[in-house]
Amino acid sequence: MEDIIYINRKTGQQEKEIVKGPKTMRYIYNKPIGKFGLRLLFRRKIFSMYGGWVMNKSKSIKRIDLFLKENDMDMSQFVIPEGGFKNFNDFFYRKLLPNKRPIGKGLVSPADGKVVAFSTIDSCMDFYVKDCTFNLLTFLKDKDLAKKYEGGSMMVIRLAPADYHRFHFPADGIPSETKKIKGFYYSVSPIALKQNMRIFLENKREYSTLQSKEFGDILLCDVGATLTGSIIQTYTPNQAVEKGQEKGHFAFGGSTVVVLFEKGKVTIDADLLENTKNGFETTVDMGETIGQ
Repeated sequence: MEDIIYINRKTGQQEKEIVKGPKTMRYIYNKPIGKFGLRLLFRRKIFSMYGGWVMNKSKSIKRIDLFLKENDMDMSQFVIPEGGFKNFNDFFYRKLLPNKRPIGKGLVSPADGKVVAFSTIDSCMDFYVKDCTFNLLTFLKDKDLAKKYEGGSMMVIRLAPADYHRFHFPADGIPSETKKIKGFYYSVSPIALKQNMRIFLENKREYSTLQSKEFGDILLCDVGATLTGSIIQTYTPNQAVEKGQEKGHFAFGGSTVVVLFEKGKVTIDADLLENTKNGFETTVDMGETIGQ
């Protein structure tokens, strides 16, 4: 195991996240044989589909207790259905109890997780080590949208497997329909991302635009990953939503939400920018203020 250092926003202190299997992850992403295996199997849809099928079986509930123990999880803030969870995925995208995530002022985080934030999209090279060019046209597959967000700001919220896996709207507004982009299923582990940011440009992803009066048009992109073949949207397109309202959820696996802002529309909180500049992710809760 290896420790990943991040900043706990509530305390301001550095903490460690243990990422399981880092030697395997580095082997897969760095060694020729590992890269061959990655392209042959792990990034493929069938591998993630099989993982999802296993986690939807009723027998998978046996995995829940071990998962809780390994991740030292507190379930007191979550809804536990009468009769218990039906399977592991039912537990994985569990719902929050009311008022467990207060909705802050200004722009708020759409998800629980660890965030890196960039005042301009091009500045991501200060954080990611290799292949850090974030090509908007490749990411969005839309020439007009790429031009619209050119020079804008970006946030990347990484959800670890133990995190709450429902995502929400960061502001009041009207969301567009979801556009799906086919892709692979690379891991979004911090080890994988540090090695190659092109994962965001190649993985399966879905995006929609939230038209807001305060912050312009916010682009919300939900990115799938290994064992996260399913991205489930629960909102109704073209109907007004409130800040903090649920947008959807991920099935089993680590996942990522990428948020794009038009140039000059948002001022991201200084502590998030500074921590990112220093090479650290920062913990955020859904509903927590992240910008103005």
